[in-house]
Amino acid sequence: MSSRVRKAVFPAAGLGTRFLPATKAQPKEMLPLVDKPLIQYGVEEAVRSGVQNIIIVTGRGKSAIEDHFDVSFELERLLELREKFELLATVRNISEMINVAYVRQKEALGLGHAVLRARELVGDEPFAVVLSDDVISSRTPCLRQLLDVHEAHGAPVLALMEVPRENVSAYGVVEAEPVRYIDGEDRLFRIRSLIEKPRPGEAPSNLAIIGRYVLTPEIFTSLEVTGPGSLGEIQLTDGLRHLLQAGPIYGYRFYGKRYDAGDKLGFLQATVEFALQRDDLGGAFRDYLSKLV
Repeated sequence: MSSRVRKAVFPAAGLGTRFLPATKAQPKEMLPLVDKPLIQYGVEEAVRSGVQNIIIVTGRGKSAIEDHFDVSFELERLLELREKFELLATVRNISEMINVAYVRQKEALGLGHAVLRARELVGDEPFAVVLSDDVISSRTPCLRQLLDVHEAHGAPVLALMEVPRENVSAYGVVEAEPVRYIDGEDRLFRIRSLIEKPRPGEAPSNLAIIGRYVLTPEIFTSLEVTGPGSLGEIQLTDGLRHLLQAGPIYGYRFYGKRYDAGDKLGFLQATVEFALQRDDLGGAFRDYLSKLV
C-alpha cells in the first residue's frame, strides 16, 4: 500500500440546522464566505496540499454543490462575449482544478457513516477527510502539514488544536504524549485514547480534534465493527478508538488559525477577517468598520 494520499473525502450530507432558515433550500457548504462557498475553501486547501481527487458525500438537497464544481457553459459563454476574462478564468478554474466524484448518504447517520459511504471510491489506500465547517488559514495548508507527518510515519494523523478547558465538551478530545518531530516536541503527539465531547472535569487534555484527518483504509473495518452508537449514528471517534488497537495514531497541533464556520459567530468572524485580508476589499472594509465603533 502506497503511503501517498491521492484522495480527499468531504462529508457534505448534514442538514445545517444551525443556519436555518438560510439552509432550508441551500446546502450549508454553499454559504458564501466573502465570495466563495465554504466547501471551496476546503477543496482549494486539498489542491494546494497536492490532492486533486475529491470525493464529496452528499445527500438530498445538495445538488448545488455538484453544480458549483461542474462546467457552466452558458455562464462561461456569456462572460466570454462580454470580455470579462478575469471572471471567466475564475469560473473555469473551479471546474478544472479537481477530479470530483459523488456518493450519496441517504440519511445523516454520523461522520463515521459518511466516511464509510466513501469506501468503494477510496479503495485500499490512505486518504484525507476534510470538514468544510472548519476553515483554516495558514501559510502551509493544514492538510499538507498532516500529510507530511503521515509520509514520515505511515500512520493515521489527526489535526489537533488547544481549546479552553471550559469548551472541551464541544469536541473530540485526545489523551496523548508528545513525540519528537522536526519542529520540536510540542506539535506531534502519539494518541493513547480519544473521548467524544467529554465534560471539562473528565477531559484528559485540552487538545481537541479539528476537521482534518489523514486515515488509512483500515478505518473502514473499524467503523463497521464499532457500528452505531446509542443515537443510531456511527461516530468517527469510535472507529478511531478501535483502530488504536491495531497500531499508532498521531495528532499534530497544526500551524494556522481555525474558524468554526459551522457556528454563526465563527462564520461572521471568518467573513470579517477574510474580507480584511483581501487586497480589493480590505482597505475600504477596514475604514467602514472603524466608523462603527
